[in-house]
Amino acid sequence: MNKVNVWRPDLAGYSGPKYQAIADALADAVTRGELKAGDRLPAQRELAKLLGFDLTTVTRAYDCARQRGLIVARGSAGSFVREVAKATIAAAQQIDTGMNTPPIPTGGELQRAISDALQAVISSDDVSDLSYQNVGGSFHARRSGAMLLSRLGLDTEPEQVVITAGGQNALHAVMAALVSKGDRIACGLFVYPGFRAIAQRMGVELVPLPKMTGDDLRNACRERKITALYLVPTNDNPTTSTIEIGGREEIARAAQDEGVKIIEDDAYGLLPLKPLRPVSSFAPELSWYVLSISKVISPALRIAFVRAPGVGQALQLAADVHETAVMAPPLNAAIVAHWLQDQTFDRIIAATRTEANWRMQLAKSELKDATFQYHHDGYHLWLQLHGGVNANELSHSLALAGVGSIPSNRFAISPTSEQALRVSLGGAADQESLANALRMLAGHLSISLERWAALV
Repeated sequence: MNKVNVWRPDLAGYSGPKYQAIADALADAVTRGELKAGDRLPAQRELAKLLGFDLTTVTRAYDCARQRGLIVARGSAGSFVREVAKATIAAAQQIDTGMNTPPIPTGGELQRAISDALQAVISSDDVSDLSYQNVGGSFHARRSGAMLLSRLGLDTEPEQVVITAGGQNALHAVMAALVSKGDRIACGLFVYPGFRAIAQRMGVELVPLPKMTGDDLRNACRERKITALYLVPTNDNPTTSTIEIGGREEIARAAQDEGVKIIEDDAYGLLPLKPLRPVSSFAPELSWYVLSISKVISPALRIAFVRAPGVGQALQLAADVHETAVMAPPLNAAIVAHWLQDQTFDRIIAATRTEANWRMQLAKSELKDATFQYHHDGYHLWLQLHGGVNANELSHSLALAGVGSIPSNRFAISPTSEQALRVSLGGAADQESLANALRMLAGHLSISLERWAALV
């Protein structure tokens, strides 16, 4: 028997019509696992009373969620979160289901590399990867991570490295080690929603900087104490901006002068052909550097290498990771370590980069009349909207057409008039499906505001 999930959405941070905000909150709850396949949602009348809205608003919100493939109505039994298999089919029809996922290279190279590495790992005489790992990860995996980070210009010893179950797990642990309720963390005007969620849960105030520069960090510190700075230095999610080497050095110097710790989420740092030195390399004694594999190779490999400022901090971080996730998936860590040994790692990233380049060129061709920011080796766009078009409404209209996008308010730290969409070019969609989706996006952007409003 399906359980009733007493779900009450927190609509703070969601803009646009109320029904749209409820549907967006429901989608986020499914992504975070708060709502699971088969959960029965509150009755529409009950949720309307709970939120203080009229019934028609909630009815429209449930209709919107059903059109997106998130829920299914079963008559008098109520509304339920769709089963995993059906949700997966719906997600496959979109080019972005809320997660920015690297494109899978054509030709099956990634699949073959995973198969070969897995076979090598499990056929080895060393069976330690089939058991629980030491707190912080196996020495073999940590040494491989240290070598990779050192190669990027961030001198690292294996004892400073902690293997985590992906970047989000790493950010949870780093935040637990660094901040307390009421602390203030500087960041960009638009921020990765996963980090926003962590900050909100921990009662931390996010302070948006007008620009990600050393001067703006200093100015924020003059107003009131800043505990840490969070940044995505290369191909920022969502804005695609990259901090050049001089700006990185200035930010590090400002952090040193002001005593601000650095949380560097370098999720996309390995995608450029010539990666830039991390900000952390200019202030290693203050920095926590997170290098995840999910955004440069595949989310199927849920591991990240985290460099702590020192061995003591690494031990504390490892203990925090152990409390929340026990350990990173040992076979995933072993596969990545194996790839780093035999150069497969660089080859797979190069293949991802090639596929991303092809997709970006396709997007530039299909969206030639649109205004958007992008990184030449990235796979997402920051699409600016003009003429009074509302990002939430357009995102909803696109979702009904099978084209996924994330509106700007989902990333904004404070209210802003900027209307934009993050559009991902990655994921499991093949090249033909992506081309069709981009043409659909271009069509929505080209029609007049009056005609578009009628479609909504």
